[in-house]
Amino acid sequence: MRSVPFTRPTLIAAVELLEQHSQARFNQMVLRLGLEDEISSSTSLSVANKCALLGRIVVQRAEAELDTLEGSMTLGEAVIRQAAHLAQQHATHALQTAFARGLARDGYVLTWDDSGQNASIRAALPSDIQLPQTDDEVHQLLKFFDFTTPLGHLDQAVEAHTRGDWAACNSQLRTFLESLFDDIARNVRPQEAGQRPSSENRRALLAEIGFLATDRNEWTQDGKNYVNGLFKMLHTEGSHPGLSDEDHSTFRLHVVLVTARTFLRRLAYSR
Repeated sequence: MRSVPFTRPTLIAAVELLEQHSQARFNQMVLRLGLEDEISSSTSLSVANKCALLGRIVVQRAEAELDTLEGSMTLGEAVIRQAAHLAQQHATHALQTAFARGLARDGYVLTWDDSGQNASIRAALPSDIQLPQTDDEVHQLLKFFDFTTPLGHLDQAVEAHTRGDWAACNSQLRTFLESLFDDIARNVRPQEAGQRPSSENRRALLAEIGFLATDRNEWTQDGKNYVNGLFKMLHTEGSHPGLSDEDHSTFRLHVVLVTARTFLRRLAYSR
């Protein structure tokens, strides 16, 4: 399904969901995963304790390859697929909710067959976006340029998304993007950026020096451009206007990460 493992929070959420297995079903799964020498089949060990053992193995060896009836895949993906088999349509169970949110952050969603009984995983975004890699690259570039303020807001946004606080996530995403453009302006033109009284003025500075492209409508004088449009979208349903649903909050997270990567790469290439 993918060339890199699922992220650690998603793997842990998947393992926690597997605690719903009976002893017999869990032991069968362990056999399918080839871990029978490391996780005992004894019923004296509870399923919860077996899950704890499985979780430690998976986060340490998520990229280990194994053969399954569905073909060759990593241990991490195999565990994700096993957890998907336990998912129920329209379920509100906290463990399944955490699993679904983790998949969403990784760029995947649960889908059900026509019977509504059997779940599978499919990409929520085109494969070339590679959201987990994008998140990693954004974090690395923020640290490289020492952009500590936007980094802090991004981490708070992801944390809010993890706990399902959509309004807080939306608010932090907008603040993250605003502080990112501020820091980029200060990085490329520190003296001029210091003389600009507002964040919008500093974004206009980036357009004046050609960092934001006017020919691609990243910035225009009439305000009808990509950057302004994105800020207007991020301003709605924030911490004050009201609550956003999970899908839209996840969409915002995806768009902001891809946008941030684009402009951070541009800054890196211009050095």
